[in-house]
Amino acid sequence: MNWFDDWALTLAIFLPALGLGIVLMLPKAEEQLAKVVALGTSLVTLAVGIGILAEFDYGKAGRLQFNVDEPWIKVINAHYHLGLDGISLPMLILSMFITVLCIIYSWNHFPEPHNVKGFLALILLLEVGMNGTFLAEDLILFFIFFEIVLLPMFFMIGVWGGPNREYASIKFFLFTLFGSALMLLGFLALFFLQGSFQIPTLAALGDGNLAETTRLLIFGGLFLGFAIKVPMFPFHTWLPDAHTEAPTVGSVLLAAILLKLGTYGFIRIAIPILPHAARIWAPWIGLLAVIGIIYGAFCCLAQTDMKRLIAFSSVSHMGFVMLGIATLTSFGINAAIFGMVAHGLITGMLFFIGGSVQHTFGTREMGRLGGLLKQAPKMGWILGFCAMASLGLPGLAGFWGEFPAVLSAYQPSHGLSTDAFRTFMVIAAVGTVLAAGYLLWMYQRVAFGEPKPEFANAHIHDVTTVEWIAWTPILLMIVALGVYPDIIFSLTNDGATHIANLVKAVGG
Repeated sequence: MNWFDDWALTLAIFLPALGLGIVLMLPKAEEQLAKVVALGTSLVTLAVGIGILAEFDYGKAGRLQFNVDEPWIKVINAHYHLGLDGISLPMLILSMFITVLCIIYSWNHFPEPHNVKGFLALILLLEVGMNGTFLAEDLILFFIFFEIVLLPMFFMIGVWGGPNREYASIKFFLFTLFGSALMLLGFLALFFLQGSFQIPTLAALGDGNLAETTRLLIFGGLFLGFAIKVPMFPFHTWLPDAHTEAPTVGSVLLAAILLKLGTYGFIRIAIPILPHAARIWAPWIGLLAVIGIIYGAFCCLAQTDMKRLIAFSSVSHMGFVMLGIATLTSFGINAAIFGMVAHGLITGMLFFIGGSVQHTFGTREMGRLGGLLKQAPKMGWILGFCAMASLGLPGLAGFWGEFPAVLSAYQPSHGLSTDAFRTFMVIAAVGTVLAAGYLLWMYQRVAFGEPKPEFANAHIHDVTTVEWIAWTPILLMIVALGVYPDIIFSLTNDGATHIANLVKAVGG
């Protein structure tokens, strides 16, 4: 299957673009055909991902595979360079997987103004950007795919969002664009100083030949670009508004995939290319991570809107991911990647449920909800399952996203302050207790007790067939990864060890 090895990654990125083109050519009235084309495109793209899983050499998961490297913009020596290793593989499959389920869920959940053709076109364009970001091995190519996701999400929030959609969409766009501008400056500085945009070449060169101030400033630019996307405290303020106003599918894609573009950027670009600077920045990243964990948790406890509470929980949970990355160890980076996948599945599922609750009851205000286990018991039990997974219950995926990240701070990379990181570990552990508090509080208010008088006699639909089809694969994956986490760890370990060794090689 040599042709597949040569074309697999290009197909993974541009098949959704082909589907997007077909959807746009269809008459607006052909809503059913647009749904079929979009779903068919996403399924064929997922089939390419399954083919990649079948052909991937798991014994060499730390090396780039399915390489494509062709000259692209010769003036600046930019290449069309794609590659895949054990770090990017789970993220690519997650992106394909979630896109299919979002299109299925949308089947009878299109928000106002209901433009089916436009909505599905934006989902497919998002998939182009998401898949491309996880596969790009050239900084210019990475930047283009990283930016492609901005426009469809901006329009998804701004056109199909809630009452404050214009404010939320503009805030999202300006925040992320500002970070991207600084990130691009960092990429250009690397090109002018190191002579290449190729990520593997830059990682091999390292930053040992750069002046300390220079490499710290370049890392600072990359840090801002990626930290705003994660988002880390104090750059998080766009996220609750974007999540609250976004349509359900927009919130799911934002939580499950788009936030991970930031953490992936740290792991793929910032740390391997600038290991000296990463050492200096690591304690500050760790500090901001644990502040985010506690701050996000307290903000959750202050929310009355179910969806906004889940949004703030993302700030807290992504803090665990960033704490793992900040340790600069293979253990921490492995934990971070697992946390990215687990958070994508669990929080994506919580946003699905939040959207269905709003669709069913017409509100997300927890003070007006209650008795979900009586009126829609299946949805109530699924919400409870996802809340338990999110708070880190052993046996479910969330546990392996949080516990190893906290534990990794006990022994950070050589040269980092052990006392500081062990303090971060204790603070992060307190964050897990707070997570249990706000998630159980949400579940108690929404699911327990008697239905409120305004909904007591209402005919409430439980989980629909379409929702079962969209949700069951996620629920199964949450259990599978919780019971057998080596599904991810066996893929990521070689790549994480390689990155940790690059940092270790530059000394303390």
